[in-house]
Amino acid sequence: MACYFRRTIASKLSKVLGSSEESFIAAVSAVPVSKKQQSPDFRVSVSSLVQNGLLQSAGDIQTRTELLAQQIKRDSVVEDVGVGTGVIHFKINRALLAEKVLQEISIKGSDFGVKSELFNQQQKGKKTVVEFSSPNIAKKFHAGHLRSTIIGNFIANLKEVLGNCVIRINYLGDWGMQFGLLGVGFQQFGSEEELKVNPLQHLFDVYVRVNKEAERDENMQEAAREFFRRLETGESGALSLWQRFREISIVEYRRVYERLGVRFGEYSGESAYQGKTQEVLHLLRSRGLLKTTPTGTGVVDLSPAKDMSSFTTVVRSDGTSLYITRDLAAAVDRKNKYDFDEMIYVTDKSQETHFKQIFQVLQAMGFQWAESCRHVPFGLVQGMKTRRGAVVFLEDVLDEARTRMLQNMRDSRTSKDLEDPEGTAEKVGVSALIIQDFKGPLLSDYRFDWDRVLQSQGDTGVFLQYTHARLRSLLRMCDGGEDRNFDPSHLQDHEATAILQHLLRYDEVLLQSSQDLQPKHLVNFLLTLCRLAAVAHKTLPVKGSPPAVAQARLQLFRSTCIVLASGLRILGITPVEKM
Repeated sequence: MACYFRRTIASKLSKVLGSSEESFIAAVSAVPVSKKQQSPDFRVSVSSLVQNGLLQSAGDIQTRTELLAQQIKRDSVVEDVGVGTGVIHFKINRALLAEKVLQEISIKGSDFGVKSELFNQQQKGKKTVVEFSSPNIAKKFHAGHLRSTIIGNFIANLKEVLGNCVIRINYLGDWGMQFGLLGVGFQQFGSEEELKVNPLQHLFDVYVRVNKEAERDENMQEAAREFFRRLETGESGALSLWQRFREISIVEYRRVYERLGVRFGEYSGESAYQGKTQEVLHLLRSRGLLKTTPTGTGVVDLSPAKDMSSFTTVVRSDGTSLYITRDLAAAVDRKNKYDFDEMIYVTDKSQETHFKQIFQVLQAMGFQWAESCRHVPFGLVQGMKTRRGAVVFLEDVLDEARTRMLQNMRDSRTSKDLEDPEGTAEKVGVSALIIQDFKGPLLSDYRFDWDRVLQSQGDTGVFLQYTHARLRSLLRMCDGGEDRNFDPSHLQDHEATAILQHLLRYDEVLLQSSQDLQPKHLVNFLLTLCRLAAVAHKTLPVKGSPPAVAQARLQLFRSTCIVLASGLRILGITPVEKM
């Protein structure tokens, strides 16, 4: 129970230094487990106490550290107080550590860590809009959209478990000049039969063909512009064809999202805002922000000196809207509709400038809430190929992950007889893709390697799933560990203590992820938890041990399994029971 111990240490600091107990809680952090030696359980940085005004800055930091440590009393909870370089260490009574941590996990279950006092309770119930995935309709779901989909899903999951009211929006690319091209292309090259058999593949083929034609035929380009103008003015024939493309696309996308375990509260798109762009342009004009260039385009000056050295175009010379204009209209509409406290956009890093400009224009329009809008950028995936060659579509990637994982499971001597081997392979394959993606900083590009991704050992999603399945197997063998009573004195081994110490860090890891929206903190926590569990599984047997020892160890493994499953679900991974 990190909260109980953190508050106990904060109380001791409060008595010595005089400030309220609450002011010290955030200063107390759990110590990462050391492979080489027994670690203390908690630490307090004395320089951070000085920076936060909780300790006077007079004197050498190390001297202050030693003096402060000497004044802190040991008792039945805090067994020992030690000193490092500018840091005070606290060692908790070992039996109490086991008792409190495992009791809290037993009581709270998947809520363990997420109800911590480290989180601002005022955040509970706040509204968070997360816009993610956002594929372009009439095109098969490209593998490049995988990152936006799983990152956005992680952020939405995390915000939800921490008590926010989350609105998940899939903002489809369903408007723009490309639909002029597609409309004309389908009228010339489309086939109703092929559209029924493989709709998105056929529309993709039509789009590729019409693009080639337009490159060498000016008449085709003009016809596409004319079709889009008809769309913008609401002409029924053009609108009807576009509506079919949109409905077909959403049906196909939902199938892929189901495989990924991703859901949305709202499917919207640029099309919903093309009519509202005039309201944005009117507002920009009324505030003197809309300028017209010599070529007739409408722009907003974003330069600090207002000398047009930096600007963004918001309307074409023919009066048609642009991507950014529709995004501005969408942002204003969402604020009016949801009155959100924060809005998070998840797209690749090539759109960083685009979102920076959106937030700047919104602020120039007088919308202070633009400060609560945030862009989470991510890098590119390189080398993602199937056995058939270069991958274009996400379904190919999911199929490949399932097929390879199924073969690996069949080849493994440890694999169990499964009721649904394909379903298990699908879940494990998806988890492998997610963990590979989440291990490093989101902004980094990375090279994809199937063999590395699907390894059962090492820092992989397969290893996390294997550990969970192994723990679930142990619990089933021991009737689920339903008897929660145990003697904590039987959990004094180094391997048991290491797991308990690591579990103390769970709420801090969730806090860190909630602040920078990076899943790597949670991934690394779970990988370490699984490595510690693997060692403990070998060295602390349940079967064959005296009943009291077996019961205590069973509760340790049961708690480990609960936290592992909870963390996996936040990442967007469905834990498997067997594999």
